[in-house]
Amino acid sequence: QVQLVESGGGLVQAGGSLRLSCAASGRSFNLYYIGWFRQAPGKDREFVAAISWSGSSTYYADSVKGRFTMSRDNAKNAVYLQMNGLKPEDTAVYYCAAGSGDYLSPRSYYYWGQGTQVTVSS
Repeated sequence: QVQLVESGGGLVQAGGSLRLSCAASGRSFNLYYIGWFRQAPGKDREFVAAISWSGSSTYYADSVKGRFTMSRDNAKNAVYLQMNGLKPEDTAVYYCAAGSGDYLSPRSYYYWGQGTQVTVSS
């Protein structure tokens, strides 16, 4: 069992930065891929980024590549998403999730946090 809690969301102007954190509890945290997804009002949940259990591999959606950076610290049971160059279209609720298999699909993730709101004003 893994519990996930996101933090770090907020309101920022376009071009600004935010750093999201995902704190995990549970002994098996370091066995899972961790993914970040986001969901804007009226839209499906979409993949943002994922990181392997070791942290050696990261994957990004084309829409955030070059602007977002994901990292993890297994010793602290934490995952981070550094978001730079934010755009209004990045506005969404951001979720972290733990799972295995196809990192692109929400169906591959077993545990989800409650989400943190990110709002980017133009």
